[in-house]
Amino acid sequence: MIEMNKYTNWEIGEFLDNNLISNLKHGLIVSCQALEQEPLYGSEVMLSMAMAAQEGGAVGIRANTPRDIAAIKSKCSLPVIGLYKKHYPDSDVYITPTIVEVKEIVEAGADFVAIDATALARPNGELLGDFVRSLRANFPGTLIVADVSTFEEGVAAMDLGVDLVSTTMSGYTPHSLQQEQPDIALVARLSALGRTPVLAEGRIWTPEECVACLEAGAHAAVVGTAITRPQEITKKFVKSIHESFHKMEV
Repeated sequence: MIEMNKYTNWEIGEFLDNNLISNLKHGLIVSCQALEQEPLYGSEVMLSMAMAAQEGGAVGIRANTPRDIAAIKSKCSLPVIGLYKKHYPDSDVYITPTIVEVKEIVEAGADFVAIDATALARPNGELLGDFVRSLRANFPGTLIVADVSTFEEGVAAMDLGVDLVSTTMSGYTPHSLQQEQPDIALVARLSALGRTPVLAEGRIWTPEECVACLEAGAHAAVVGTAITRPQEITKKFVKSIHESFHKMEV
């Protein structure tokens, strides 16, 4: 417990922010997301996923849309990295692309706000630096997770003073490494800077890959599809079966 009379409001906020980040260390964050066309779409299902992740020992949840975030925060005690996927006609950026989406997920109760911090053109031609400054001015104290795809983008995000850098977008932009495995090399390079805590995210399918990311210096690891998208997990099993029996038949 914080003895409130010993601290200013700023110091209390700083203490809580540091606690939120430090409590993630060497932990697993589970991404609970489903798009409208997917079988598990719906806030009640995502809440159940989050509660199952909490029961399993996760240290945090990553969730999309204000509705899902609010539902998860209503019962799940874990901190939530919130985002809001929206598509604008003049931009390929879709993870919390504007201050409008930031407002909605902050009001929904997100503890962190994840934003696209890649070099992709932003809606209305806005620069990433201007967006981050606007976010800080309008929502002071909000913790920012910068989703990047390359080392250079990670460094640029650190220079802007974000709170966490995540490798979420590696493999999802034209100028990032395209591979089936998690980008452990990117995790290691960014972590080695010793500046901003790094989250490893993207294509982590096994506990061994998760541990490898943490050993490479990641502050925490984010796993989504391998835990919360059974249709994709099923596809991997089916693919392996087909490939194995095809070889036998040949």
